[in-house]
Amino acid sequence: MIRVVVVDDSALVRSLLAEIINRQPDMECVGTANDPLIAREMIRELNPDVITLDIEMPKMDGIDFLGRLMRLRPMPVVMISTLTERGADITMRALELGAVDFVAKPRIGLADGIKELATQIVDKVRVAASAHIRRAPTSAAGASGAAGGAAQDGGRSASTLLGRVSTEKLICIGASTGGTEAIKEILTRMPADSPGIVITQHMPPGFTTSFAARLNGLCQITVQEAANGSRVLPGHAYIAPGGKQFRIDRSGANYVCVVEDGELVNRHRPSVEVLFKSAAKVVGKNAFGIMLTGMGNDGAKAMKEMKDAGSYNYVQDEASCIVFGMPREAILHGAADEVLPLTAIAPALLNKLGGTTDRYRV
Repeated sequence: MIRVVVVDDSALVRSLLAEIINRQPDMECVGTANDPLIAREMIRELNPDVITLDIEMPKMDGIDFLGRLMRLRPMPVVMISTLTERGADITMRALELGAVDFVAKPRIGLADGIKELATQIVDKVRVAASAHIRRAPTSAAGASGAAGGAAQDGGRSASTLLGRVSTEKLICIGASTGGTEAIKEILTRMPADSPGIVITQHMPPGFTTSFAARLNGLCQITVQEAANGSRVLPGHAYIAPGGKQFRIDRSGANYVCVVEDGELVNRHRPSVEVLFKSAAKVVGKNAFGIMLTGMGNDGAKAMKEMKDAGSYNYVQDEASCIVFGMPREAILHGAADEVLPLTAIAPALLNKLGGTTDRYRV
């Protein structure tokens, strides 16, 4: 049984979440708390497998509590966020601190909204229970890691790293649970003259804008949410908008972003499968694929299609993944050229780009 503690200042939310959890044959809500101070004692006494944590609470907000928890007693946490711009910004901070995932609750129609999210909630609790949790970094280490980026390459200027990159090259990244921090690790190491980068991270509407803005403030490259019809430029990264499908097409000599409603693919919108399949068709041997941490198998088949079309693919290894599902499936499908720890992927990619001069001939 997965033993869960629910932490939320709303009695209604606590009741609804406990009911949803207790309906599952493999999990039990062993306690509820209306503020982090009570939750702290409850965690000590009950030793739960997972906690769900509200962000806005009295006495100590969820972010402060999460930061202390992940430093002192790292454990799986699923955040309960609000569908607001401020809620999205704070949620990104929670994921940086080590929360496994989040559920976005509606601002109105709360009871009905949470009931509609029941399947998503229990799925995320199950994933969190099996996730690899790591102790949060100190604030100093976190700041240097966030700001370092490509400057970690010994202080060389971006132009000395890659030189003139062909606009034909394209880096394609797919990720899900744990992916926001994994993507940050990759992008902060990319120099300003890197090839264009396209990214699908499983995330609901309203959160990808904040995610892109947060990354843009940390990276040498420009990071933005993808817009339909936008030309893909070197030194730029484009993140699939939540709730939309995202793929790549050609317009003359240029790659362009295609953002559309589309059907769910592998239960996801955006889906890594959609992006990678378009890369196999449109980019071929000029593509580099990267599969990062995530639950399920989204993108594995299409990543093999990319490899068959001539791409070079990197897959994150199990030890560095929060959840090894998507990388495992990519490996099983024969889609990986290299399986590497997260921190080794960007350096390997940069070496590959810098070591083959004909890759830059337009």
